[in-house]
Amino acid sequence: MVRTYLLLAWTWLRASAQYPGPLIMMVAGSFAVNALDVLAIWVIFEHTGTLAGFGLAEVMLLYGTAGLSFALSDMLFGNVDRLSQHIRAGTFDTMLIRPASPFVQIAVDRFSVHRFGRIAQALVALGIALSRLDIPWSRAWMIPVMIVCGVVIFASIFALGGALQFLLTDAPEVANAFTYGGSTLTQYPLSVYGEELVRGVTFVIPLAFVNWQPGLFVLDRQDPFGLPPGLRFAAPLAALVLAAAAALAWRAGIRRYRSTGS
Repeated sequence: MVRTYLLLAWTWLRASAQYPGPLIMMVAGSFAVNALDVLAIWVIFEHTGTLAGFGLAEVMLLYGTAGLSFALSDMLFGNVDRLSQHIRAGTFDTMLIRPASPFVQIAVDRFSVHRFGRIAQALVALGIALSRLDIPWSRAWMIPVMIVCGVVIFASIFALGGALQFLLTDAPEVANAFTYGGSTLTQYPLSVYGEELVRGVTFVIPLAFVNWQPGLFVLDRQDPFGLPPGLRFAAPLAALVLAAAAALAWRAGIRRYRSTGS
């Protein structure tokens, strides 16, 4: 499956490389547009010393890790949220008869490097944060773990949203509310939100495990909502459970799917 993904991605990359000028402009544009989020954080800290008890470098760490997780997931699997377009056009039928996973085919469809701009911007933000924070190795090991778990969590939400479109072909916005909306939610410390929302994104849709709970461990912070300290290490478990649920939902959607006949 991985080999198939890489081969298809390389095919699309070679095709897009035929027009390097527009490709470079798209990457630069993506970097600039997403840099506005960092600018917004700087503007906030121009008027306040802390945000919900977190300093600028700490917020940048949370922003950078969540942004990198989402950017990688969006680049690799973001096309899944366009499943309804393939269903309406009848192109999903052709994916089902090819000797490759339909999920891989739709995920890699029209793969392009223009999303690398978002990845580069998140890396810059994370680099700035790490250069300003003195994080010992005894806690820094959690950073790559939280990024990988964040990628899996966002990818699982993309897959769940895609599976939902087998039922609601005209409502991809429902999935976007949890993918792109979840990305925006995790850019800031969850302590700026209400306790009910935080518990919802901890125990229902585990967005808190993208960067908040493991981030508390990295920053050596107490949970302001008094949740169990063990949750700081539960990101791999949350990612695994959500991935399993997404796989089951996707398979159920495939079994339920009926051809458009086109």
